[in-house]
Amino acid sequence: MKLNLKIWRQENANAKGRMVDYPIDGIEGDMSFLEMLDVLNESLVAKGEEPVEFDHDCREGICGSCSLQINGEPHGPDKLVATCQLHMRSFKDGDTIVIEPFRAKAFPVIKDLIVDRSAFDRIQQAWGYISVNTSGNTIDANSIPVEKSNADASFDAATCIGCGACVAACKNASAMLFTSAVVSKYALLPQGEVEATERVKAMVRQMDAEGFGNCTNTGACEIECPKGISLENIARMNREFMRATTKG
Repeated sequence: MKLNLKIWRQENANAKGRMVDYPIDGIEGDMSFLEMLDVLNESLVAKGEEPVEFDHDCREGICGSCSLQINGEPHGPDKLVATCQLHMRSFKDGDTIVIEPFRAKAFPVIKDLIVDRSAFDRIQQAWGYISVNTSGNTIDANSIPVEKSNADASFDAATCIGCGACVAACKNASAMLFTSAVVSKYALLPQGEVEATERVKAMVRQMDAEGFGNCTNTGACEIECPKGISLENIARMNREFMRATTKG
């Protein structure tokens, strides 16, 4: 398969970036998107050129680090997959593929296709946890009954991999889906009730401080999320935040 890749190249955060054309041949349909980029980089290195920098780790759709904007869509044309799970059979011989980093003020470009997503880490660190002393004997996980519907919804929210596709898909670059997923996985469990008020206020405050936009409920975040995180989590976080800020 022959392809024409149009890839964003940017030396560093302060440099002016540009799109560069890279014709490539010999791509097989069973290759993953990242394997295709590996082939490109091998050819660039062989020619003494600078390889394209992109982020990746597990290549199994678990870590979320392989976030790329492909033909205008976070993670590309397939649904419920991360970029590393996208295969080249989704494209046709002769296609032009535009590859860019995720675009958001809160995700500044580091180099080429790599962006700094540490804003998500800081939101998580604001209170995306339960403060429990786990030294000594741990508590049996089944000692606190949890309704199955709540347990299932909490587990679904916890599948968020923090890739940032929701931000990249949103016209406002909102981080509401990510933040609400973290809030929801605790709000649905009795273990999370003790710190619920402080948690939602601290995380929303940090989200705003990072410069993410507001949510206008277009639903693009849910559509592009590789794990299918539901918009219901945003509604739940809004209710949690309302309760937390109106308590007397």
